[in-house]
Amino acid sequence: MTCLRGLLAFQFASPGPILFELGPLSVRWYGFLIASAVLIGVTLAQFLAKKRGLNPELVGDFAIWGLLGAIPMARLYYVLFQWQAYADHPGQIFAIWRGGIAIHGGIIGGVLAGLIFARRQQISFWRLFDVITPSIILGQAIGRWGNFFNSEAFGRPTDLPWKLYIPPAMRPAQYLQESYFHPTFLYESLWNLLVFALLMWLFVQSQRGKMALKPGTLFLSYGIAYSLGRFFIEGLRMDSLMLGPLRVAQLVSLAGIVLGSLGLVWLYSLGRPLPDVVSPQDR
Repeated sequence: MTCLRGLLAFQFASPGPILFELGPLSVRWYGFLIASAVLIGVTLAQFLAKKRGLNPELVGDFAIWGLLGAIPMARLYYVLFQWQAYADHPGQIFAIWRGGIAIHGGIIGGVLAGLIFARRQQISFWRLFDVITPSIILGQAIGRWGNFFNSEAFGRPTDLPWKLYIPPAMRPAQYLQESYFHPTFLYESLWNLLVFALLMWLFVQSQRGKMALKPGTLFLSYGIAYSLGRFFIEGLRMDSLMLGPLRVAQLVSLAGIVLGSLGLVWLYSLGRPLPDVVSPQDR
């Protein structure tokens, strides 16, 4: 048993947030990972759109809208719940390259952008988001590693074999004597990859005619599956955004599970299509 533990034992330690420097220019891992996630996500979504009979160019056009909605909202969401940390340093509000974005805010911003975009293009919001949802969760899996390089979004102290080393400057004041913490960024990244695999399996089964998936199914399934994992992982984190004594991410995750489940009941038990920005004959 001791030998097995020794084989499994390893610790994560961030090499730092800077990927490389060119004179005064510093390229950060966080920005590089976000850019990589966008590039991979758009490529995948365009491929899936083509399989579903949607114009791949529309997906590329929406990527710009999605980023303009998601990234500012992700930052705004984070800043609002951490306002005390930014009130005396308002200039830091725009320093997004230092980290400090909330994925739930990004999802809200992306959905709002999607509703506007789908309305303007006269396409079904649900059909659009069913082909981009796998890219969203894959992007989340990639983006979580930005937390690793920034030494943030970690969990409670632990001595498990896969422990994460956190530099003293990044530790909570009450845990300055601790060195190793749960790598919650890794837990969520792995969970997101599992959700991605589930969504891709559903998509392939649908394309092969083995499942008849109604518009909105993949997005609703994402909302349920991602929220389920996030709810439990959030319970380990040390830096949760709080609303009084409650963890905001857990509240939003519960809402995601409930709304997603109700949406699937609406689709499959009641047999009714989800409300959309276009009329049924235009879907």
